[in-house]
Amino acid sequence: MKKHTTTALVAVTLGAFGLTAFTGYRVMSAAFGTEAYAAQSAIVAEQDGETVYAAAAEESTAAAETDTAAETDAAAETDTAAETAAYTAAAGSALSAEELFTERDLEQTADLSEAVYYTVADGETINITSAGVYVISGTAANASVIVEAGDQDKVQLVLDGVSLTNDCTPCIYVKSADKVFVTTTDSENSLSVTGTFTADGDTNTDAVIFSKEDLVLNGTGTLKISSSDNGITGKDDLKITGGTIVISCASDAVEANDSVRIADGNVTIVTDKDGIHAENDEDNTTGFVYIGGGTLNITAGDDAVHATTILQIDGGEITLKGAEGLEATWVQVNDGTVSIDASDDGVNAAAKSKTMTPAAEFNGGTVTIVMGAGDTDAVDSNGNLRITGGTLDITAQSPFDCDGTVEKTGGTIIVNGQETDTVTNQMMGGMGGMNGKGGMNGMGGMGGPRGH
Repeated sequence: MKKHTTTALVAVTLGAFGLTAFTGYRVMSAAFGTEAYAAQSAIVAEQDGETVYAAAAEESTAAAETDTAAETDAAAETDTAAETAAYTAAAGSALSAEELFTERDLEQTADLSEAVYYTVADGETINITSAGVYVISGTAANASVIVEAGDQDKVQLVLDGVSLTNDCTPCIYVKSADKVFVTTTDSENSLSVTGTFTADGDTNTDAVIFSKEDLVLNGTGTLKISSSDNGITGKDDLKITGGTIVISCASDAVEANDSVRIADGNVTIVTDKDGIHAENDEDNTTGFVYIGGGTLNITAGDDAVHATTILQIDGGEITLKGAEGLEATWVQVNDGTVSIDASDDGVNAAAKSKTMTPAAEFNGGTVTIVMGAGDTDAVDSNGNLRITGGTLDITAQSPFDCDGTVEKTGGTIIVNGQETDTVTNQMMGGMGGMNGKGGMNGMGGMGGPRGH
Protein backbone atom coordinates (compact mmCIF):
# COMPACT_ATOMS: atom_id res chain seq x y z
CA MET A 1 0.00 0.00 0.00
CA LYS A 2 1.29 3.42 -0.86
CA LYS A 3 1.53 5.71 2.13
CA HIS A 4 1.81 9.47 2.13
CA THR A 5 3.22 11.49 5.00
CA THR A 6 1.69 14.93 5.23
CA THR A 7 3.51 17.44 7.38
CA ALA A 8 2.37 21.01 7.97
CA LEU A 9 4.87 23.58 6.77
CA VAL A 10 6.48 25.49 9.59
CA ALA A 11 8.88 28.37 8.95
CA VAL A 12 11.99 28.23 11.13
CA THR A 13 14.52 31.04 11.27
CA LEU A 14 18.08 29.91 11.97
CA GLY A 15 20.75 32.00 13.64
CA ALA A 16 22.41 35.13 12.40
CA PHE A 17 22.41 33.88 8.80
CA GLY A 18 18.64 34.33 8.73
CA LEU A 19 17.86 31.12 6.85
CA THR A 20 14.30 29.99 7.10
CA ALA A 21 13.33 26.51 6.03
CA PHE A 22 10.17 24.48 5.91
CA THR A 23 9.47 21.14 7.50
CA GLY A 24 11.24 18.07 6.30
CA TYR A 25 14.44 19.88 5.27
CA ARG A 26 17.73 19.68 7.11
CA VAL A 27 19.44 23.01 7.62
CA MET A 28 22.60 24.37 9.24
CA SER A 29 22.53 27.42 11.45
CA ALA A 30 24.89 30.27 10.85
CA ALA A 31 26.11 29.72 14.37
CA PHE A 32 28.65 27.37 12.87
CA GLY A 33 28.44 23.74 13.87
CA THR A 34 24.87 23.96 15.17
CA GLU A 35 22.67 21.58 13.21
CA ALA A 36 18.92 21.91 13.45
CA TYR A 37 16.11 19.96 11.95
CA ALA A 38 13.07 21.79 10.72
CA ALA A 39 10.40 19.30 11.73
CA GLN A 40 9.54 15.75 12.53
CA SER A 41 8.61 13.17 9.92
CA ALA A 42 8.68 9.40 9.74
CA ILE A 43 9.84 6.46 7.64
CA VAL A 44 7.65 6.16 4.59
CA ALA A 45 7.43 2.57 3.42
CA GLU A 46 6.41 1.51 -0.07
CA GLN A 47 5.88 -1.88 -1.64
CA ASP A 48 8.10 -3.88 -4.00
CA GLY A 49 11.29 -3.42 -2.03
CA GLU A 50 11.21 0.37 -2.02
CA THR A 51 11.91 2.20 1.19
CA VAL A 52 12.29 5.95 1.55
CA TYR A 53 13.75 7.40 4.70
CA ALA A 54 12.57 10.71 6.05
CA ALA A 55 14.84 11.68 8.92
CA ALA A 56 13.07 11.87 12.26
CA ALA A 57 13.66 15.41 13.35
CA GLU A 58 13.60 17.63 16.37
CA GLU A 59 15.41 20.86 16.90
CA SER A 60 18.66 20.91 18.93
CA THR A 61 20.91 18.17 20.33
CA ALA A 62 18.05 16.02 21.58
CA ALA A 63 16.84 15.72 18.01
CA ALA A 64 20.24 14.54 16.84
CA GLU A 65 20.16 11.72 19.43
CA THR A 66 16.66 10.72 18.40
CA ASP A 67 17.66 10.74 14.74
CA THR A 68 20.62 8.47 15.41
CA ALA A 69 18.46 5.86 17.10
CA ALA A 70 15.80 6.00 14.39
CA GLU A 71 18.33 5.68 11.59
CA THR A 72 20.02 2.76 13.33
CA ASP A 73 16.71 0.89 13.62
CA ALA A 74 15.85 1.64 10.01
CA ALA A 75 19.24 0.48 8.80
CA ALA A 76 18.72 -2.85 10.50
CA GLU A 77 15.63 -3.42 8.38
CA THR A 78 17.07 -2.59 4.97
CA ASP A 79 19.90 -0.76 3.22
CA THR A 80 19.11 2.85 2.58
CA ALA A 81 19.14 4.38 -0.85
CA ALA A 82 22.02 6.54 0.28
CA GLU A 83 24.16 3.48 0.95
CA THR A 84 23.25 2.04 -2.41
CA ALA A 85 24.26 5.21 -4.19
CA ALA A 86 27.31 5.77 -2.01
CA TYR A 87 26.09 9.24 -1.18
CA THR A 88 27.64 11.29 1.59
CA ALA A 89 25.45 14.28 2.23
CA ALA A 90 27.34 17.41 3.22
CA ALA A 91 26.96 18.55 6.81
CA GLY A 92 24.26 21.18 6.87
CA SER A 93 22.73 20.13 3.56
CA ALA A 94 19.38 21.67 2.81
CA LEU A 95 18.22 18.30 1.47
CA SER A 96 19.33 14.92 2.77
CA ALA A 97 20.24 12.67 -0.16
CA GLU A 98 19.27 9.41 1.50
CA GLU A 99 15.67 10.59 1.59
CA LEU A 100 15.43 11.31 -2.12
CA PHE A 101 15.90 7.98 -3.93
CA THR A 102 14.74 4.44 -3.32
CA GLU A 103 16.78 1.36 -4.10
CA ARG A 104 14.64 0.60 -7.12
CA ASP A 105 15.07 4.15 -8.41
CA LEU A 106 18.81 3.53 -8.55
CA GLU A 107 18.69 0.12 -10.27
CA GLN A 108 19.65 0.49 -13.94
CA THR A 109 18.32 -2.80 -15.27
CA ALA A 110 14.87 -4.33 -15.06
CA ASP A 111 13.91 -7.82 -13.98
CA LEU A 112 12.60 -9.27 -17.24
CA SER A 113 11.68 -12.71 -15.91
CA GLU A 114 7.94 -11.94 -16.08
CA ALA A 115 8.04 -9.09 -18.59
CA VAL A 116 5.40 -8.50 -21.24
CA TYR A 117 6.74 -7.60 -24.71
CA TYR A 118 5.18 -5.12 -27.15
CA THR A 119 6.15 -3.92 -30.62
CA VAL A 120 4.83 -0.49 -31.59
CA ALA A 121 2.81 -0.03 -34.78
CA ASP A 122 1.65 3.01 -36.76
CA GLY A 123 -1.44 4.67 -35.34
CA GLU A 124 -1.83 2.19 -32.47
CA THR A 125 -1.86 2.72 -28.70
CA ILE A 126 -0.35 0.34 -26.17
CA ASN A 127 -2.50 0.49 -23.03
CA ILE A 128 -0.92 -0.52 -19.71
CA THR A 129 -3.49 -1.04 -16.95
CA SER A 130 -1.69 -2.99 -14.23
CA ALA A 131 1.64 -3.24 -12.42
CA GLY A 132 4.49 -5.03 -14.16
CA VAL A 133 7.45 -4.77 -16.50
CA TYR A 134 6.74 -4.00 -20.17
CA VAL A 135 9.37 -4.10 -22.91
CA ILE A 136 8.70 -1.75 -25.83
CA SER A 137 10.48 -1.96 -29.20
CA GLY A 138 10.01 -1.10 -32.87
CA THR A 139 9.43 1.96 -35.03
CA ALA A 140 6.10 3.73 -35.55
CA ALA A 141 4.38 7.03 -36.28
CA ASN A 142 1.50 8.49 -34.24
CA ALA A 143 1.66 5.69 -31.71
CA SER A 144 1.60 6.05 -27.92
CA VAL A 145 2.12 4.12 -24.72
CA ILE A 146 -0.58 5.05 -22.20
CA VAL A 147 -0.34 3.96 -18.57
CA GLU A 148 -3.64 3.95 -16.71
CA ALA A 149 -3.01 1.65 -13.76
CA GLY A 150 -4.10 1.54 -10.13
CA ASP A 151 -2.78 3.99 -7.56
CA GLN A 152 -0.76 1.21 -5.90
CA ASP A 153 0.73 -0.09 -9.17
CA LYS A 154 4.37 0.36 -10.10
CA VAL A 155 4.90 0.14 -13.85
CA GLN A 156 8.27 -0.23 -15.57
CA LEU A 157 8.50 0.61 -19.27
CA VAL A 158 11.69 -0.84 -20.75
CA LEU A 159 12.67 0.89 -23.99
CA ASP A 160 14.55 -1.61 -26.13
CA GLY A 161 15.28 0.09 -29.44
CA VAL A 162 12.04 2.03 -29.88
CA SER A 163 11.46 4.99 -32.21
CA LEU A 164 8.21 6.99 -32.10
CA THR A 165 7.33 10.14 -34.06
CA ASN A 166 3.99 11.75 -33.29
CA ASP A 167 2.21 14.77 -34.67
CA CYS A 168 0.35 16.04 -31.60
CA THR A 169 0.23 13.54 -28.72
CA PRO A 170 2.77 12.37 -26.10
CA CYS A 171 4.75 9.28 -26.95
CA ILE A 172 4.43 8.15 -23.32
CA TYR A 173 1.43 9.34 -21.30
CA VAL A 174 1.01 8.34 -17.65
CA LYS A 175 -2.55 8.97 -16.54
CA SER A 176 -2.46 7.01 -13.30
CA ALA A 177 -0.18 4.68 -11.32
CA ASP A 178 1.83 4.74 -8.11
CA LYS A 179 5.11 5.26 -9.94
CA VAL A 180 6.37 4.71 -13.48
CA PHE A 181 9.95 3.82 -14.46
CA VAL A 182 11.20 4.51 -17.98
CA THR A 183 14.28 2.31 -18.35
CA THR A 184 16.52 2.03 -21.41
CA THR A 185 18.34 -1.16 -22.32
CA ASP A 186 21.76 -0.91 -23.98
CA SER A 187 20.07 0.50 -27.08
CA GLU A 188 19.24 3.69 -29.00
CA ASN A 189 15.74 5.04 -28.44
CA SER A 190 14.04 8.17 -29.83
CA LEU A 191 10.75 9.88 -29.04
CA SER A 192 9.56 12.91 -30.99
CA VAL A 193 6.53 15.18 -31.26
CA THR A 194 6.66 17.59 -34.19
CA GLY A 195 3.37 19.54 -34.13
CA THR A 196 1.06 21.34 -31.71
CA PHE A 197 0.02 19.17 -28.78
CA THR A 198 -3.64 18.27 -28.41
CA ALA A 199 -5.10 18.46 -24.88
CA ASP A 200 -6.66 15.44 -23.19
CA GLY A 201 -9.83 17.03 -21.86
CA ASP A 202 -8.72 19.50 -19.18
CA THR A 203 -5.16 18.14 -19.17
CA ASN A 204 -2.69 20.06 -21.28
CA THR A 205 -0.52 17.15 -22.38
CA ASP A 206 2.34 19.24 -23.69
CA ALA A 207 5.39 16.98 -23.42
CA VAL A 208 6.84 13.99 -25.24
CA ILE A 209 6.78 12.11 -21.93
CA PHE A 210 3.90 13.39 -19.83
CA SER A 211 3.20 11.94 -16.39
CA LYS A 212 0.62 12.82 -13.76
CA GLU A 213 2.43 10.55 -11.30
CA ASP A 214 5.95 10.01 -9.95
CA LEU A 215 8.38 9.32 -12.79
CA VAL A 216 11.87 7.78 -12.83
CA LEU A 217 14.20 7.70 -15.83
CA ASN A 218 17.15 5.32 -15.71
CA GLY A 219 18.88 2.58 -17.65
CA THR A 220 22.01 1.74 -19.60
CA GLY A 221 21.10 3.04 -23.04
CA THR A 222 20.28 6.29 -24.83
CA LEU A 223 16.98 8.15 -24.99
CA LYS A 224 16.69 11.04 -27.45
CA ILE A 225 13.71 13.39 -27.15
CA SER A 226 12.67 16.08 -29.61
CA SER A 227 9.67 18.31 -28.91
CA SER A 228 7.80 21.29 -30.27
CA ASP A 229 6.94 22.11 -26.65
CA ASN A 230 8.19 20.49 -23.40
CA GLY A 231 10.48 17.48 -23.29
CA ILE A 232 9.59 15.58 -20.09
CA THR A 233 6.84 16.72 -17.72
CA GLY A 234 6.04 15.22 -14.32
CA LYS A 235 3.21 16.50 -12.15
CA ASP A 236 4.74 15.00 -8.99
CA ASP A 237 8.41 13.99 -8.48
CA LEU A 238 10.68 13.41 -11.47
CA LYS A 239 13.94 11.51 -11.00
CA ILE A 240 16.89 10.74 -13.28
CA THR A 241 19.29 8.12 -11.96
CA GLY A 242 21.08 6.78 -15.04
CA GLY A 243 21.31 6.37 -18.77
CA THR A 244 22.03 8.92 -21.50
CA ILE A 245 19.28 11.44 -22.18
CA VAL A 246 19.42 13.98 -25.01
CA ILE A 247 16.63 16.58 -25.24
CA SER A 248 15.97 19.25 -27.86
CA CYS A 249 12.81 21.27 -27.33
CA ALA A 250 11.08 24.63 -27.62
CA SER A 251 9.92 24.91 -23.98
CA ASP A 252 11.10 23.42 -20.67
CA ALA A 253 13.20 20.31 -21.19
CA VAL A 254 12.70 18.61 -17.81
CA GLU A 255 9.95 19.97 -15.57
CA ALA A 256 8.06 18.82 -12.51
CA ASN A 257 5.67 20.27 -9.95
CA ASP A 258 7.16 18.86 -6.74
CA SER A 259 10.82 18.13 -7.50
CA VAL A 260 13.45 17.19 -10.04
CA ARG A 261 16.08 14.84 -8.56
CA ILE A 262 19.19 13.72 -10.40
CA ALA A 263 21.44 11.02 -8.96
CA ASP A 264 23.43 10.05 -12.06
CA GLY A 265 23.28 9.81 -15.82
CA ASN A 266 24.46 11.79 -18.80
CA VAL A 267 21.99 14.54 -19.69
CA THR A 268 22.33 16.94 -22.64
CA ILE A 269 19.71 19.65 -23.15
CA VAL A 270 19.19 22.33 -25.78
CA THR A 271 16.05 24.39 -25.20
CA ASP A 272 14.52 27.78 -25.92
CA LYS A 273 13.29 28.08 -22.32
CA ASP A 274 14.42 26.40 -19.07
CA GLY A 275 16.61 23.32 -18.99
CA ILE A 276 15.44 21.93 -15.62
CA HIS A 277 12.41 23.50 -13.96
CA ALA A 278 10.66 22.62 -10.66
CA GLU A 279 7.61 24.69 -9.83
CA ASN A 280 4.00 24.32 -8.78
CA ASP A 281 2.02 27.33 -9.95
CA GLU A 282 -0.50 26.82 -7.13
CA ASP A 283 1.92 26.18 -4.24
CA ASN A 284 5.19 28.03 -3.73
CA THR A 285 6.17 25.84 -0.79
CA THR A 286 7.23 23.05 -3.12
CA GLY A 287 9.40 22.69 -6.22
CA PHE A 288 13.02 21.80 -5.48
CA VAL A 289 15.93 20.55 -7.60
CA TYR A 290 18.58 18.15 -6.31
CA ILE A 291 21.69 17.17 -8.28
CA GLY A 292 23.89 14.54 -6.64
CA GLY A 293 25.94 13.31 -9.58
CA GLY A 294 26.07 12.64 -13.29
CA THR A 295 27.07 14.79 -16.24
CA LEU A 296 24.79 17.67 -17.27
CA ASN A 297 25.25 19.90 -20.32
CA ILE A 298 22.49 22.47 -20.65
CA THR A 299 22.06 25.27 -23.17
CA ALA A 300 18.93 27.25 -22.34
CA GLY A 301 17.19 30.32 -23.67
CA ASP A 302 16.18 31.30 -20.14
CA ASP A 303 17.26 29.55 -16.90
CA ALA A 304 19.51 26.51 -17.15
CA VAL A 305 18.25 25.20 -13.77
CA HIS A 306 15.28 26.76 -11.96
CA ALA A 307 13.63 25.80 -8.64
CA THR A 308 11.01 27.53 -6.52
CA THR A 309 12.41 26.51 -3.14
CA ILE A 310 15.82 24.77 -2.91
CA LEU A 311 18.40 24.07 -5.58
CA GLN A 312 21.11 21.84 -4.10
CA ILE A 313 24.20 20.46 -5.84
CA ASP A 314 26.12 17.68 -4.10
CA GLY A 315 28.13 16.43 -7.07
CA GLY A 316 28.36 15.98 -10.81
CA GLU A 317 30.00 17.59 -13.82
CA ILE A 318 27.64 20.42 -14.72
CA THR A 319 28.01 22.80 -17.66
CA LEU A 320 25.36 25.49 -18.02
CA LYS A 321 24.73 28.25 -20.56
CA GLY A 322 21.72 30.52 -20.43
CA ALA A 323 20.31 33.85 -19.35
CA GLU A 324 20.71 32.56 -15.79
CA GLY A 325 22.61 29.52 -14.60
CA LEU A 326 21.16 28.50 -11.22
CA GLU A 327 18.00 30.11 -9.83
CA ALA A 328 16.03 29.32 -6.67
CA THR A 329 15.14 30.83 -3.33
CA TRP A 330 17.96 28.91 -1.66
CA VAL A 331 20.88 27.86 -3.87
CA GLN A 332 23.35 25.57 -2.11
CA VAL A 333 26.50 24.08 -3.69
CA ASN A 334 28.22 21.44 -1.54
CA ASP A 335 30.34 19.61 -4.13
CA GLY A 336 30.74 18.95 -7.83
CA THR A 337 32.14 20.93 -10.73
CA VAL A 338 29.83 23.64 -12.05
CA SER A 339 30.62 25.85 -15.06
CA ILE A 340 28.20 28.70 -15.83
CA ASP A 341 28.11 31.01 -18.84
CA ALA A 342 25.30 33.51 -18.26
CA SER A 343 24.01 36.77 -19.70
CA ASP A 344 21.92 37.91 -16.70
CA ASP A 345 22.77 36.29 -13.33
CA GLY A 346 25.09 33.34 -12.92
CA VAL A 347 23.56 32.29 -9.58
CA ASN A 348 20.33 33.97 -8.52
CA ALA A 349 18.82 33.48 -5.05
CA ALA A 350 15.45 35.17 -5.41
CA ALA A 351 12.34 35.31 -3.23
CA LYS A 352 10.28 32.68 -5.04
CA SER A 353 9.01 30.83 -1.96
CA LYS A 354 7.43 32.34 1.14
CA THR A 355 8.85 29.55 3.29
CA MET A 356 12.49 30.69 3.43
CA THR A 357 14.81 33.64 3.19
CA PRO A 358 16.71 33.84 -0.14
CA ALA A 359 20.30 32.63 0.20
CA ALA A 360 23.25 31.70 -1.98
CA GLU A 361 25.53 29.25 -0.17
CA PHE A 362 28.83 27.73 -1.31
CA ASN A 363 30.25 24.97 0.91
CA GLY A 364 32.39 22.96 -1.50
CA GLY A 365 33.09 21.99 -5.07
CA THR A 366 34.29 24.23 -7.88
CA VAL A 367 32.00 26.84 -9.39
CA THR A 368 33.23 28.79 -12.43
CA ILE A 369 31.08 31.70 -13.62
CA VAL A 370 31.67 33.75 -16.77
CA MET A 371 29.29 36.66 -17.19
CA GLY A 372 28.34 38.68 -20.22
CA ALA A 373 28.83 42.44 -20.33
CA GLY A 374 26.27 44.89 -19.01
CA ASP A 375 24.07 44.89 -15.92
CA THR A 376 24.87 41.33 -14.87
CA ASP A 377 25.82 39.71 -11.57
CA ALA A 378 27.78 36.51 -11.13
CA VAL A 379 26.16 35.81 -7.74
CA ASP A 380 22.97 37.72 -6.98
CA SER A 381 21.20 37.11 -3.67
CA ASN A 382 18.03 38.93 -2.68
CA GLY A 383 18.82 37.68 0.81
CA ASN A 384 22.06 36.34 2.25
CA LEU A 385 25.39 35.08 0.92
CA ARG A 386 27.52 32.46 2.65
CA ILE A 387 30.88 31.00 1.55
CA THR A 388 32.41 28.28 3.72
CA GLY A 389 34.43 26.18 1.27
CA GLY A 390 35.17 25.18 -2.29
CA THR A 391 36.38 27.41 -5.11
CA LEU A 392 34.38 30.23 -6.65
CA ASP A 393 36.06 31.46 -9.85
CA ILE A 394 34.29 34.49 -11.33
CA THR A 395 34.84 36.52 -14.47
CA ALA A 396 32.47 39.47 -14.31
CA GLN A 397 32.13 43.23 -13.91
CA SER A 398 29.85 42.63 -10.91
CA PRO A 399 30.93 39.50 -9.04
CA PHE A 400 28.50 39.77 -6.09
CA ASP A 401 25.20 41.52 -5.38
CA CYS A 402 23.72 40.74 -1.96
CA ASP A 403 20.80 42.43 -0.22
CA GLY A 404 21.37 40.77 3.16
CA THR A 405 24.28 39.55 5.24
CA VAL A 406 27.57 38.30 3.81
CA GLU A 407 29.61 35.57 5.50
CA LYS A 408 32.93 34.13 4.37
CA THR A 409 34.56 31.59 6.67
CA GLY A 410 36.46 29.52 4.13
CA GLY A 411 36.90 28.61 0.51
CA THR A 412 38.73 30.30 -2.34
CA ILE A 413 37.42 33.27 -4.31
CA ILE A 414 38.97 34.23 -7.66
CA VAL A 415 37.65 37.35 -9.38
CA ASN A 416 38.86 38.18 -12.87
CA GLY A 417 41.94 36.03 -12.43
CA GLN A 418 42.94 37.38 -9.00
CA GLU A 419 42.50 35.46 -5.77
CA THR A 420 40.87 37.55 -3.07
CA ASP A 421 39.42 37.27 0.42
CA THR A 422 37.09 40.20 -0.24
CA VAL A 423 33.44 39.75 -1.16
CA THR A 424 32.86 42.96 -3.09
CA ASN A 425 29.18 43.80 -3.02
CA GLN A 426 27.84 45.85 -5.90
CA MET A 427 24.51 46.67 -4.29
CA MET A 428 24.06 50.37 -3.60
CA GLY A 429 23.99 50.74 0.17
CA GLY A 430 24.96 47.11 0.64
CA MET A 431 27.56 45.47 2.78
CA GLY A 432 31.12 44.94 1.66
CA GLY A 433 33.13 41.78 1.95
CA MET A 434 35.21 40.35 4.72
CA ASN A 435 37.89 42.93 5.60
CA GLY A 436 36.83 44.87 2.48
CA LYS A 437 35.65 48.36 1.71
CA GLY A 438 31.98 49.10 1.23
CA GLY A 439 30.42 50.23 -2.00
CA MET A 440 29.09 53.69 -2.70
CA ASN A 441 27.25 54.87 0.43
CA GLY A 442 27.48 51.27 1.67
CA MET A 443 28.61 49.71 4.88
CA GLY A 444 32.08 48.22 5.01
CA GLY A 445 32.58 44.52 5.38
CA MET A 446 33.44 42.80 8.61
CA GLY A 447 36.40 44.77 9.89
CA GLY A 448 36.31 47.14 6.91
CA PRO A 449 35.65 50.89 6.79
CA ARG A 450 32.47 52.49 5.60
CA GLY A 451 32.38 53.24 1.89
CA HIS A 452 31.95 56.66 0.35
